[in-house]
Amino acid sequence: MTRKFSHFLAIDWSGAKGPRQKGIALALAHEDGGAPILVERGNAWSREDVLAILLEDLPENTLVGMDLGIALPFADAGAFFPGWEDSPADARSLWSLIDDLCEQDPHLECGTFLAHPEVSRYFRHSRDHVGDRFLLPGAPTREGRFREAEHAQRQQGVRPVSNFNLVGAAQVGKSSLTGMRMLSRLGDHVSVWPIDPLPESGPVLVEIYTSIAARVAGSAGAKTKLRNYEELNRALSALGSPPVRGSGPIDDHSSDALVSAAWLRAMAHKPAYWSPAGLSPEIARTEGWTFGAL
Repeated sequence: MTRKFSHFLAIDWSGAKGPRQKGIALALAHEDGGAPILVERGNAWSREDVLAILLEDLPENTLVGMDLGIALPFADAGAFFPGWEDSPADARSLWSLIDDLCEQDPHLECGTFLAHPEVSRYFRHSRDHVGDRFLLPGAPTREGRFREAEHAQRQQGVRPVSNFNLVGAAQVGKSSLTGMRMLSRLGDHVSVWPIDPLPESGPVLVEIYTSIAARVAGSAGAKTKLRNYEELNRALSALGSPPVRGSGPIDDHSSDALVSAAWLRAMAHKPAYWSPAGLSPEIARTEGWTFGAL
């Protein structure tokens, strides 16, 4: 199943502490064509700003792509937190648990969740603080657990990091957990695919991995970070998009959002993107999926 969207909003997200995040960038592309544009504001975005846009200011038929993980691994052990009797049964219950535990944390942060005496056992918090349940018994590597969608990503040549890993520049654990707090607060205002079925109308949010968009664009070779306007515009051209104005360096948060908005527009009509081979009803309900992981 596919459907028609009028707008394509890509969000490069951040899990950093603090009220405003330099790592958040939003870019919008229109179905009718034209270059994607950055959604600007006077100062850096807050996570609450983004939540307000998703709740109040989305055009009716917008496809939103957010660069985060919408759930934690489940299929490999039959649970998000195997061995803990209060482990949630599905993705929406996981979102609610995180948001409930972090009710007093400001700015949609997730510190209280990660400090929970049971939850903390499943995460790598620092080089010297690794939870005793970070790895499953007999784990083949020390990298941590992965969702089925992340295994599919690896087959496409990109290298996702486990959402249970909170260490290093490439980690996305904190951005994913703060994102799950936000998803919990969306309620039924925005459908979250594939946890929700693709609706016939209304806004839809999907998880994206900006490296997939950059690799599909292809014009920058194997690079997944586009750090100047020349590289960005070559990638946009490969996606059938006009160039954006500018020259010289561009921060990678902005370039990630811009190329991802154009990529969403180019790919949203393709049935294979909505029916990846590894996606089952159980995976959809628990782990979710990454749009573009085929």
